[in-house]
Amino acid sequence: MNIVAIIQARMGSSRLPGKVLKDIGGRTMLARVVRRARRSSLIDESVVATTIEPSDAPIVKECENLRVGIFQGSEMDVLDRYYHGAKAYDADAIVRITSDCPLIEPEVIDRVIQAFLDEAPDYASNSIERSYPRGLDVEVLTFDALAEAWKMAKAPYERVHVTPFIYQNPSRFRLLSVKGEIDCSHFRWTVDTQEDLDFVRAIYSRLGNIDTFNWKDVLAILEKEPALAEINCHIRQKSLEEG
Repeated sequence: MNIVAIIQARMGSSRLPGKVLKDIGGRTMLARVVRRARRSSLIDESVVATTIEPSDAPIVKECENLRVGIFQGSEMDVLDRYYHGAKAYDADAIVRITSDCPLIEPEVIDRVIQAFLDEAPDYASNSIERSYPRGLDVEVLTFDALAEAWKMAKAPYERVHVTPFIYQNPSRFRLLSVKGEIDCSHFRWTVDTQEDLDFVRAIYSRLGNIDTFNWKDVLAILEKEPALAEINCHIRQKSLEEG
């Protein structure tokens, strides 16, 4: 089975334009995500899926610097971008990761992939029932499930967010929820605003700006410095319909 991580990335962002190339301790956010995803022991290949828009040319250049695979497709129909990207890289299973999660955890990625391999669902995720911090989201789906969603999904938010057509149709797809041992779902580790970026930069700074740390190292920091979590705890997550 060819397991391909597809990391979606574009420069456009309503709250924090150009966020995927923002600096975090000497590397871009995209570089942090790619480097951490590459530490997964179960992913066969990592690919960045960006757009054909000229504004995303800097992402293409960064991918060349990172020597990571790249696919360019539709800007707003991200489901179409994923489908054609998965086809281009002969993916049997797709690991969906977003480029605004610079704390993405290899251990968690592998846990979700292993559950997917053991149980053979159409879709496995640690975000159906949240227990991990937002920003450690991992989704694994079969190419067949992706292809069916690509054919059938009609609502704009289903195309932008790639997987809602799958996890909102449990009668059509077999879903698997992967939960952690403790509930850390109240933490916000994704980057959508300047406050989110400030939080992530603070975490990296305290860990020497390396990216080989474990997510539990971050928990340990927050236990010692709980005020850090207050930097972005007030940020409201956008709904699916908001894009």
